[in-house]
Amino acid sequence: MRTYLSLLLLLLFVGSGRASAQQPFETFFRDSTLRLDYILTGDESTTEITPDEAHLLKGWAGRRHYLDSLVLRGNAQLYVHDEATGKLIYAFSFNPLYLEWRQTPLAKTERRSYEEVLRIPFPKAPVKVTLRLCNAEQRTIVDQTQRIDPKDILIRDQTTKQPQKHKYLIHSGDSRDCIDLAFLAEGYTESEMPIFLRDAEAATEALFNYEPFKSNRQHFNVVVVFSPSEESGVAVPREKRWPRTAFSSHFDTFYSDRYLTTRSVKAINDALIGIPYEHLIILANSDVYGGGGMYNSYLISSTHHKWYLPVVVHEFGHSFGGLTDEYFHEGDAAAASEHATEVEPWEQNVTNLKDFSGKWSHLIKKGTPMPTPTKLQKKYPVGLYEGGAYLAKGMYRASYNCRMRTNDTPDFCPACRLGLDKILDYNLPPRCK
Repeated sequence: MRTYLSLLLLLLFVGSGRASAQQPFETFFRDSTLRLDYILTGDESTTEITPDEAHLLKGWAGRRHYLDSLVLRGNAQLYVHDEATGKLIYAFSFNPLYLEWRQTPLAKTERRSYEEVLRIPFPKAPVKVTLRLCNAEQRTIVDQTQRIDPKDILIRDQTTKQPQKHKYLIHSGDSRDCIDLAFLAEGYTESEMPIFLRDAEAATEALFNYEPFKSNRQHFNVVVVFSPSEESGVAVPREKRWPRTAFSSHFDTFYSDRYLTTRSVKAINDALIGIPYEHLIILANSDVYGGGGMYNSYLISSTHHKWYLPVVVHEFGHSFGGLTDEYFHEGDAAAASEHATEVEPWEQNVTNLKDFSGKWSHLIKKGTPMPTPTKLQKKYPVGLYEGGAYLAKGMYRASYNCRMRTNDTPDFCPACRLGLDKILDYNLPPRCK
């Protein structure tokens, strides 16, 4: 599987609209990070992207290969072009919380602002950086381009700042060869840091008990960052609880009881200065059920309810793998705008059959009825089961059940496994495969 995927990735990664050749990292970048802060503001009909501060950080923990390509499109993309040649030299995709806000009923009448922080390798020469936001149908809502001169005296040098106290749970090697995963504490006081550490250890073991992470444990670094809060617990607005915490997270996001998020993205990144990371898990000190995960952004989960560990794994499927939820509710028409209906969804584990050939079609055995009836789930473990991405009709998933559908499912389905393998191959340098 790995060899097959590695060959395909050279041809299938998208972003520049062409097949991507390997671009030596050192040609355009130095071994440092440029952190770019943005403010995203708008409502259902208008959006503005405002560049904020820029920071120089020590080291670069991201990929040094496939620099000008995307493994998944995401709902937002960042493109870096060398100013002198116009060449695309880096691409990144992600899902910002702001785009979810635009789909809520409140966005019809109100405007709100959201912080966003993106990191790119520090360029050796001036570059043009374009941030693009898209809707579910992959049409551009807005894009914004700024010129960055690496010699700009207003880029804040953070290379001498001492990192917060931290501890490695897994240290497999240098960031050049590994995927760096960080845990942050939210709602744990200084005296509760031992509890946070135990919660992070439990989450780590749970995550690496699932394939394909279990077979790739040796390719990960996992670091726990001790980020204390003034008060214990996290906010539950419906219960009028608003403790003072490190990242001001809260339940009831967009008035959904179990949706736990934070808008304090700058504070999150400030807490991680000096610590290599690519993917982030925020552990929230609460026994209220809930969490949230956004592709290439962050994962947050409460830690002291009975479904804590399955939820962390599920949300990591979102934040790391770009997988969408496979559950749905009959008659839930309100969810229709959240996923593509006119074009094939970019998420790897659902299809509306607009362009299914590039997903799990090759895993379906000849003779499998499509759509695949629920009553035949044992006979046909992989097929086209209707319902997914919150939609009961017109959207299909690979298996009857999956870790992306219910908490008591012990595995990711074959389509999710295939997608996660693809992400791992994209992120790991070729010499480590």
